[in-house]
Amino acid sequence: MSIVPDTSVLVDGKMSKLAEEGEIDEEVVIPEFVVDEIENQANKGLEIGHIGIEEIRKLREIGEEKGFNVNFTGRRPNMEEIELAKSGRIDALIRDVAEEMDATLYTGDIVQSKVAEAKGIEVRLFEKEAVETFSLKEFFDDETMSVHLKQGSIPKAKRGIPGEFGLEEIRDEVMERDEINKLIEETIETAEFSDDGLVELEKEGATVVQIGRYRIAIAKPPFSEASEITAVRPVADVGLEDYDLSDKLLERLGEKAEGVLIAGAPGHGKSTFAQALTEYYEEQGNVMKTMEKPRDLDVGPDVTQYAELEESMENTGDFLLLVRPDYTVYDEVRKTDDFEVYSDMRMAGVGMLGVVHAREAVDAVQRLIGRVELGMIPQICDTVVHIENAEVSDVYKLELTVKVPQGMTEADLARPVVQILELENKEPVYEIYTYGEETVVIPVEDEEQMSSAQKLAKKQLEHELRGRVDDPEIEFISDDHIRLLLDEDEIPHVIGSGGENIDRLEDELGLDITVEPKKKTLKSGVQFSVEERGNSMIIDVGTDYSGDDVDVYDGEEFLFTATVGKNGEVSLTKDSDLAGRILGAYESGRLEVRC
Repeated sequence: MSIVPDTSVLVDGKMSKLAEEGEIDEEVVIPEFVVDEIENQANKGLEIGHIGIEEIRKLREIGEEKGFNVNFTGRRPNMEEIELAKSGRIDALIRDVAEEMDATLYTGDIVQSKVAEAKGIEVRLFEKEAVETFSLKEFFDDETMSVHLKQGSIPKAKRGIPGEFGLEEIRDEVMERDEINKLIEETIETAEFSDDGLVELEKEGATVVQIGRYRIAIAKPPFSEASEITAVRPVADVGLEDYDLSDKLLERLGEKAEGVLIAGAPGHGKSTFAQALTEYYEEQGNVMKTMEKPRDLDVGPDVTQYAELEESMENTGDFLLLVRPDYTVYDEVRKTDDFEVYSDMRMAGVGMLGVVHAREAVDAVQRLIGRVELGMIPQICDTVVHIENAEVSDVYKLELTVKVPQGMTEADLARPVVQILELENKEPVYEIYTYGEETVVIPVEDEEQMSSAQKLAKKQLEHELRGRVDDPEIEFISDDHIRLLLDEDEIPHVIGSGGENIDRLEDELGLDITVEPKKKTLKSGVQFSVEERGNSMIIDVGTDYSGDDVDVYDGEEFLFTATVGKNGEVSLTKDSDLAGRILGAYESGRLEVRC
C-alpha cells in the first residue's frame, strides 16, 4: 500500500525521520496540492515552507538510498481552492488522492485524521512530540537578558541587570549561514512541538516564537539582508516588595489607581514591574488577564495571556469585556489603535495597566492627546509610574479641574485643566489645557522663572508672526502685558490699518501688547583714515567696503550714514559743519565708522 503524506507531516520533518529509521518501504506519493501549498508558504518567506521543501528533498534522497520511490501525482490547485484552503478544501483534495489510490494517509492534523477515518480511509496520525533540543539556551547564562545572532557577525549578548546592561561578544568566530539556518529550523520546530512553545507571528521573512520564558524574533531575506535571531528572556524574578515603594504609592495602587501607564525606555525594567504588579493584584484576589502582541510577559499560570483575536486587538478587547477581568495588562501600548482599545476598556470599567515606551513620565500622557478628549484623560489614565534603571523614578497622578492656567491672571481665562501632580507632595508639575485650537502640555515653573503661560504666549506670538517679521524680541512687562520689539519698517505691518492686526493678536492671546522699535544694534568697527583733499574731507575705509553703507559716529552719537564709493572713500564738503565735527572727533579719537 502506498503512503500519501499531507502538508502537516512534511513541514514537521516526520517523514524523513520515519524513513531514516527504516519504517518506510512503500511508495510515497506526494499530491501536487501539497507541493503547491508548501511552495506558496516559501514564496511568502515563511520558514515552514522552506522546511517543507527541504523535507521533500531529504525524503527523495533517503528513498534512493533505502529503495523506495517518491512520486508526485495530481494537479495544482486553482485559485478558488487556494482561497478556500483555510476552510479545509486542500485537506479534502489530499484525502481524495489517498482514497482513489487506496493509500494510507499520513497526517499530523487531528481533524484531518478524524474526517479520513469517518470516510473509511486508512490513516495514520502523528501527534506532537516533545522536543528536547533547544540550542539557543546554550548562548545564555544567569545574567544574559538577550542574545543577538546574525549571519556573518560575531554572536553578542546583553548581560547585566535592568538599566545596566552591556553588549558583549560571546565568542570569537562569526555565525555562518548553515549554523544560523539550522538554529532557526530547530527553534521553530521546538516552538511548534514543545508543550510550552508557540508561533506568535509568521510573516514574509519574519517569525516570532515563544518558548517558555524566551521570546525569539527571527528575520530572514527578503525582510532582512541576512538571517538573524534575537532571543530575549527576563533575568530577574521580582515582586512588588523588591521596589521599596512608598506607603502613598502602595495605597494608590491598592485602592485608587485603575488606569495605570507604566512608562520607561527599552531595557529599563518596565515589563518586569508590570509582572510584579500583576502578581500583587492577583494576590489581592483580582482576576487578571493580559493583552500582548507578542506574548512575552512572565506571569503565573492563573493569568491568561491573550494575543490578537483574528489579527485585531479590538476583537481581543471585546472578548475580554465578556470575561470581565478586574485588571488587564496591555503590553505594549504604542499605536493609535492600541490607545483606543486601552481607552475603550478603561471607560467600560476594566482596570487597565498599560506598558508604554517613553523616555519621561509625561511623555506617556502626551501620547493620549489627540486620541481622546481632554476631559477623559484622567479617567483613562489616573496614574503614571516611570521606571528607570529598574527603579520607580517618578509617580504622577492626574486630576481634572476648572481653573485659570498658571501664569494667566484674567478670571475669564478659566478653563478645564488636567493637572499632572507629583504623588508624594501633591505639587503640580504639568498642566494640560486648550489654548486656541491646540491642546498643550505646559510645565509648571517656579514663579521667579518665566511662567508656563508666558512661555505659551511667547510661542503662540512667534507662530503668528512667522514669515512676516524677522527675529522679533518679546519681553514680559507682567503676566498679561507683552512688549514686542520690531524693526521700524515692520511695525506698520504688524499693527495693521487702524490697529486691526494687533487687536486680533491681543484678543487671541488674552494679553496686552505694546509694540516698540528695536534699539539699533551696534555695527562692527571699520579701520579708516581722515584727510583733507582740496575742498573735501575724505574718510578712507578701503575698497573692501566699496558699495556698502557705513555709519559714522562721534563716540556713541550717530552722525550720518553714507555709501562707500568705488575708490573706498566717503567724501564731504570741507566747509560744512559736519566736516568740522568729523575732524574734531577724529583728532580727539572719538570718531568711529561702523559697517
